[in-house]
Amino acid sequence: MGEHPMDGSGHRARLRRRLFEGGPDALLDHELAEYLLALALPRRDTKDLAKRLIADFGGFGALLSADGEAIMRLGGVSEGTAAAIKIAQAAALRLLESQVKERPVLGSWQALLDYLHADMAHYPVERVRVLYLNARNMLIRNEPVSEGSVDEAAVYVREIIRRALEYQATALILVHNHPSGDPEPSQQDIRLTRDIIDAGRHLKITVHDHVIIGAKGHSSLRAMGLI
Repeated sequence: MGEHPMDGSGHRARLRRRLFEGGPDALLDHELAEYLLALALPRRDTKDLAKRLIADFGGFGALLSADGEAIMRLGGVSEGTAAAIKIAQAAALRLLESQVKERPVLGSWQALLDYLHADMAHYPVERVRVLYLNARNMLIRNEPVSEGSVDEAAVYVREIIRRALEYQATALILVHNHPSGDPEPSQQDIRLTRDIIDAGRHLKITVHDHVIIGAKGHSSLRAMGLI
């Protein structure tokens, strides 16, 4: 019993050894993708495929964040191969989210930003999520509330506040992404945030921040003095 050799040529064995000894930083993006694809295509040389997929989708993060159907269609790969890419993203997000859940959110801000960037920076349409917090600023619920076109998502102030009451949350953080990559807040972003702040104030629900995520970075309306 035991594992069969993955790669008779030894190339994958060398990648595996570098990964074990040096961690993820020891491999380049295309090498990570190559090894990942090899799990689904053990008898195929996946180096060229990995490089092509990264180039087609605009980067390793964008490849992991791409829709499974898009990976199959644009990448010309099977459902099983696309699933290998998506399970890697799901595992990475689960790890990052667990680091946010285990500590007060405001005291682990960088961990939160790392998770949000991994989840939303390369998402092709605008997505809005709300992080609902208890009185100790621990995460109660991480909830997507809206998904829209490439440049807008419908957000309903009343629904967000209703959910906060339902979860007995005392605070919340708004988050959405800009598919353009530029995290600069729009006037609509600022108005919406202030409307939610006003609605929550009467019910003792605090809006700690509105974070906008883009491939080029993030913006915090609180840090910018806009709320």
